[in-house]
Amino acid sequence: MFTIPPPDILFQGILSGILMGFVYALIAAGLSLIFGLMEIVNFAHGEFLMLAMYTTFWMYALFALDPLLSVPISAGVLFLFGWLTYRGIIRRILGGPMLAQIFATFGLAIFLRAGAQFLWTPDFRQVTKAWVQGPVRILGVSVGLPQAVASMACLVAFGFLYWFISRTETGVALEATAQDRQAAELMGINTERMFALGWGIGAACVGVAGAFLANFFYVFPHVGSLFALIAYVTVALGGFGSIPGSLVAGVIIGVIEVLGGLLIAPAFKYVAVFVLYLVVVLVRPQGLFGKF
Repeated sequence: MFTIPPPDILFQGILSGILMGFVYALIAAGLSLIFGLMEIVNFAHGEFLMLAMYTTFWMYALFALDPLLSVPISAGVLFLFGWLTYRGIIRRILGGPMLAQIFATFGLAIFLRAGAQFLWTPDFRQVTKAWVQGPVRILGVSVGLPQAVASMACLVAFGFLYWFISRTETGVALEATAQDRQAAELMGINTERMFALGWGIGAACVGVAGAFLANFFYVFPHVGSLFALIAYVTVALGGFGSIPGSLVAGVIIGVIEVLGGLLIAPAFKYVAVFVLYLVVVLVRPQGLFGKF
């Protein structure tokens, strides 16, 4: 049964959905970049986000470093982790069957989740005294300041990623490697380096998003599972390998998620997201911006 909320509540919800959609978009962009480069779905993407949030939390707990100051640290740590993941695992299974590639990242996800639970216990942790706190009014409605800052920062990071991929020489080399590895090698591009760089950049995207999420979201070993599921839907909805598609799909999913909770019930907000995804898959299987 549908319930129509007052206009101000509805507008506040839509604005919150748009802001959260920018965060979803950056998380999904890293996943989309890796898939577009190598056609491998990183099932440990959510656990990468979890590591970023723990990195930010421990910087705060051990060194009193605010999450805003931890952003470059988290991004750097995750970039290194993504690079090492490719060098240590992915490179060894590239020529193997598809199931080997799937189980490699899926196994890594289980290992990271179990390791976090063993090292840091399943307790919920949070940053309690951050610099950015309280509400802020945007367009006449009140939203959380941490969410607003996270959304704007993720949008800026997304814009920088798109500029890097489309306007720099290294970004062009990444695109060339994604389109045709053999041709890129004939042009003198080190495709092994591009693959490792792609994994590093994809992980750094969740490093940035995770640092801001830790400012207003609980940190625990399974925190990445929900965001990973939304990221998979976002990538599929926007089109696998499409960076701009991730932005559009992220905003759509953020709004649909909020509207589902407001108009139906909070328990059904993700149902609305998955129903929308199923409709798009049936009408346009390649996603909104996918080419194939």
